[in-house]
Amino acid sequence: MPREWVIDAYAGFEGLRLANCERGEPGPTEIRLHIEAFALNWGDMNLMKDQYSFSFDHFPARVGMEAAGIVEAVGSEVTEIAVGDRYCTLPHFYFNRGASADTLVIDKKYVTRAPEGMCAVEATSVWMQFMTAYYPVVELAGGGKGVNILVPAATSTAGNAALQIGRMTGATMIATTRSPKNRDYLLQSGADHVYVDDGSDLASFILDVTGDVGVHASFDPVGADFVLRYGPAMAPGAKLMLYGLLTEELPKVPYVDMWQKNAWLHMYSLFNYVDDQASQDRGTAFVYKALDEGKLKPNVDRVFPMEGYVDAWRYLSGSRESFGKVVIDTNK
Repeated sequence: MPREWVIDAYAGFEGLRLANCERGEPGPTEIRLHIEAFALNWGDMNLMKDQYSFSFDHFPARVGMEAAGIVEAVGSEVTEIAVGDRYCTLPHFYFNRGASADTLVIDKKYVTRAPEGMCAVEATSVWMQFMTAYYPVVELAGGGKGVNILVPAATSTAGNAALQIGRMTGATMIATTRSPKNRDYLLQSGADHVYVDDGSDLASFILDVTGDVGVHASFDPVGADFVLRYGPAMAPGAKLMLYGLLTEELPKVPYVDMWQKNAWLHMYSLFNYVDDQASQDRGTAFVYKALDEGKLKPNVDRVFPMEGYVDAWRYLSGSRESFGKVVIDTNK
């Protein structure tokens, strides 16, 4: 019988339990996936604490926004997806239809074919990180030569993806990290400059490495007062793109600095771009092409078995010596 990981209240990952579930039947525009692998994401962590951009409408609730699997059944209006093919979910406002299970019924709008030559563990590690980074770096910041982009907490999978994509565009990428041990990893990933946060003046560092130009955009998941620390180093017309709350505290906005530089504040969520079909098509096309050309490649840190989901969350939440996706292999 299929299994699913669910929570019964907003208790965080320690409240997860493994339960049996039924195989649903797809509606007219839906498909059913036999899930081979699914990935952990910080958004799921926040959702399990009711600190995300949407909430569950009832309990028990299943988390998970990123999976890969084999198509088992298709709805009556689905003609372009074949039973037996491997597909991946795209991150979206999934509410109670999470992917941390052996089986998933999902609308065809929120799936895309698995990249050629990838196993399920690799395929499930692609879309959240690279799609999350694509729109801010390429479409919103206009990444290219002469564009300076700040990536705080750059060892995260989305931050690392931003560095890789920024390198592809020719933008100057400035990464921040709390540990000097991460410097080489970030430079190899695409950072041109790395700020190791020892409490020193971040704005001065940015102005120094950009020749007093400042940053044209930030891709910031931190929250709290971190934006205030680089606000004085914004270039005219800068875009501050905030997409997370690692501090679990809303960001303090540097209003005076923004007025002085005519800057923009953009509260960014990938899900809105996935919901718009034209935007989704641009994002998936970019990622497929970059994968085919060998310019992007998912980095998988560690794989856990289905029964090890809670252990995987403990690992992700702890002090890690390596980076990349943490994935559950349902067949392991």
